[in-house]
Amino acid sequence: MSPNAASTERNLFDRIDLHLIRVLHTVLTEQSVSRAALRLGMHQPAVSGALKRLRELAGDPLLVRHGAQMVVTDAGRRMIEPAATILRTAETLFTEAQQFDPRTSAPRFSIAASDYLDPLFLPHLVADIKRQAPLARVEIHALTGEADYRAQLAQGEVDLVIGNWLQPPDELHMAHLFSDEVVSLVSQRHPAVRRGWTEAEWLDAEHIAPMPNYPGARGIIDQVLDERGLQRRITVRCSYFGLIPEMVAGSLLVLTTSRQYCERVVTQLPLAILPCPIPMPPMLYYMLWHSRSQHASASRWLRDRTRQVIPDLRAASDLPTPRPTQTPEETRL
Repeated sequence: MSPNAASTERNLFDRIDLHLIRVLHTVLTEQSVSRAALRLGMHQPAVSGALKRLRELAGDPLLVRHGAQMVVTDAGRRMIEPAATILRTAETLFTEAQQFDPRTSAPRFSIAASDYLDPLFLPHLVADIKRQAPLARVEIHALTGEADYRAQLAQGEVDLVIGNWLQPPDELHMAHLFSDEVVSLVSQRHPAVRRGWTEAEWLDAEHIAPMPNYPGARGIIDQVLDERGLQRRITVRCSYFGLIPEMVAGSLLVLTTSRQYCERVVTQLPLAILPCPIPMPPMLYYMLWHSRSQHASASRWLRDRTRQVIPDLRAASDLPTPRPTQTPEETRL
């Protein structure tokens, strides 16, 4: 390398700081200056100014308009993973040199979770984290079809994923949280409350279900029915799981999900819990994480706190204890 080339590279390196890398990664993953500004806690003009500097450094627009949306250029896409690696390394550079102390450390915990868990699960988890680690920053992300949680875990955008699967991804570490019975939730004026229902009547009822996580995806209930050659009649789908109980209470729709969720909402709405006439395996809830955080002390602490939420919730609300899982130990599938 010639002295001039080396000098040019050095000058380029001197113009880049860690904050600029964080802006780069956030803008590219959000594909939006305004959303990046919200996530970074910055004013939008400041993010726009940083993006202008990044474009000059890269010699590429990085983010371009396509119709009503912004899309990442090929050069920008190639920069996402290196930027994530730099941020992960910087975040652990000093924190992992000493034992994590929740009272004095200021970690960033990023959790992606389903919204069909116990409605109190995430509020209790966040409150517990903030009570024991007051300086921690906590981000809660939705599990949606637009977000690839495997990539988010690998790139360090998310530390922990919480949800339920018939077969969790085998390339990730996992721990069982709990298992729960599958039941149906209906309005108190639903005919099945008075007379019960047969398998055929349940299948022919009007069902409501969450929107699939991605095109063609099948929820756990429908996967089980598919295996048995059965099909229920879904007439309503909704992306907002928290609104479904209200829809059920004002109609003859049937929601089939875990008992723990249903037991929370029946205390607030004119709803009834009925057994599902078609035997279903229990819903198994897990937390998943990537090998990159397997031994990090802060991540281990977060997993311990997440595991403890379930018994704490049960003790506080006098709900029956869910069926224990095979093992509470962390496992690699």
